[in-house]
Amino acid sequence: MTVHAPDGAVRRSGRRRTRTALLAGAGALAALAVALYGAGIAARGTGELRIPAPGATTLLRVAVFAALALHLGELAGARLAGEGLRPRPWAVWAALGGAAASAGQIVVLADVSGLDLTAAYGTREGGLLLLMANGFALAAACAALARPGWALAPLALVTGAEALRAHPEPYTPELGTALTVVHLTAGSLWVGGLLYVLRVAHLRGGGVRGAREALTRYARLAGWLYAALAVTGTCSTLRRLPADVVLSSAYGRVLIAKLVLVAVASALALTARRRMHRRRARHGGDATAPARAELAVLAAVVVVSALLTVVPDPHWISTRLTLQ
Repeated sequence: MTVHAPDGAVRRSGRRRTRTALLAGAGALAALAVALYGAGIAARGTGELRIPAPGATTLLRVAVFAALALHLGELAGARLAGEGLRPRPWAVWAALGGAAASAGQIVVLADVSGLDLTAAYGTREGGLLLLMANGFALAAACAALARPGWALAPLALVTGAEALRAHPEPYTPELGTALTVVHLTAGSLWVGGLLYVLRVAHLRGGGVRGAREALTRYARLAGWLYAALAVTGTCSTLRRLPADVVLSSAYGRVLIAKLVLVAVASALALTARRRMHRRRARHGGDATAPARAELAVLAAVVVVSALLTVVPDPHWISTRLTLQ
């Protein structure tokens, strides 16, 4: 016997899907606008030098960060998921996207520098980007060969190369690189791990014990990830952002926007955790709703983090103010 859902329930479900699609589309357009125009808006009135091709560079770095989050999050989420149904793997496509985005940055570098591709490979940044592209390609091969654990080594190579690329400064680059490695790894696991366990929860159904356990295990890990992000982010900020240009530099303005978004994501994470505790105590509460909202905010954090790597080094404007 076939049981049909009531027409009202079908209509409500359709409206929810439409509303979700519209919100996702609006969010994607907003993220695209921030990536393309954010650097120029943030630097307005600061007197800082214009960065070549900021929009294209930001978009490509968003793709790199997203690829790293998807792949690392899937590796961690597979361990957190426990027994039961698993969502379709995205690791191969994520890694291939990261390889393409890394190679795309080399093309942009060659274009803005007036170099051919061979000469661009020979620069410090070009060599690191080539290393990242190769690392992503190796990670994709590991995933395609059904050896997902092997991908950890090339992904570590990608993370280290990105950390070196992001810290070309002459003052204690080793410390900056180490902080970025930890920060980027923790951030990738937070975003990618949350995405994976939400996919698990959706696949298994919100009331299934396996889905609840996956979310609970992720929540425990997220606490440690948040602590790592807070410590490394604070140390990096103290190193990279002089106090006198917090509001007058593009870096400071973008960082403030990132901190606001992280605060919102943290509040949503705490809300989800409280609802999980109430659910275990049989007082109801759906943890997936705030967790989905948290994931949406974290997607915005990824975009703003990519933008933060594009805007000028704030030490230049601080030095100029000191000389004046």
